[in-house]
Amino acid sequence: MLTKKYLDDLTYEIIGSAIEVHKVLGRGLLESVYHRCLIEELLYRKINFLTEMKVPIVYRSKVLDIDLRCDLFVEQCVVVELKSVNEMTKVFDAQLLTYMKLLRCPKGILINFNSSNIFKEGQKTFVNEYFSTLPDN
Repeated sequence: MLTKKYLDDLTYEIIGSAIEVHKVLGRGLLESVYHRCLIEELLYRKINFLTEMKVPIVYRSKVLDIDLRCDLFVEQCVVVELKSVNEMTKVFDAQLLTYMKLLRCPKGILINFNSSNIFKEGQKTFVNEYFSTLPDN
């Protein structure tokens, strides 16, 4: 059963995985490099995920064939979007929130590997209306 505590614990593990990758590689590499290394770290920690998962787009009750993909869909309950940019913009927030809505996912994490400290400035965690309906424990 999905709970807020489970999601919080999983979020801790995901961010910890990103911190480990960042500690080993540092900043300044392409997003694809961090993506591949984060995959390896999640595998090492035995965390289930899908990568480059196609996000279904349903419009007027019709599933459209659109190639929209999220970076990682962890344990089928957390969307993770990766960036390696100088400046985070609101469009990245909007992108993640939209993925969360389309996937009916209660939590999302935006990670920017081009930061000096992942925990303090390189990640943002989002919840939505699906999160608020979950039990605490």
